[in-house]
Amino acid sequence: MELLQENLIELRKQLRKGQIQKAYQGLMQYMQGLKSHFMNTYPDYSVSGSMYYGYMDMTYFSIVPDFLKERDLKIAIVFVYESFRFEVWLSGRNKKVLMKYWKVITESGWDQYKIAPQGKWADSILEHVLVEDPDFSDLEKLTGQIDHGTSKFLDDIESFLSKTES
Repeated sequence: MELLQENLIELRKQLRKGQIQKAYQGLMQYMQGLKSHFMNTYPDYSVSGSMYYGYMDMTYFSIVPDFLKERDLKIAIVFVYESFRFEVWLSGRNKKVLMKYWKVITESGWDQYKIAPQGKWADSILEHVLVEDPDFSDLEKLTGQIDHGTSKFLDDIESFLSKTES
């Protein structure tokens, strides 16, 4: 419990400065705007109505184009706090789906994207860095980078799945 106490004392010191709250609010506003961007730009995609805010480990929302929905798959646009970057993940509706597609991808030898380590199926099958060290001073450019990388990721997955399942 002493470690918890020490950590909370440090948290309290940092919160008193006020920058953490402002940064967090700004990041959450950006993530909501990014989610709206995908909803408006890709009306055929199902974009989650809710956002996972996390425990300052990750914040994400999911996107489900029809070709993924048919397979009980989805992607997540994720802000990872520790590495301070945006990633896109291929995920599934449940652990059974995650295990099935993890196996399909690993057995195929397809290595275009980082395959999540075995046993990490609770979150992802594939992971890809969209923006390392994002520049929040130009949100339009940042959104464009995330959109472009996500579109390429989706195109590559759709191509892979259509070849694998035909």
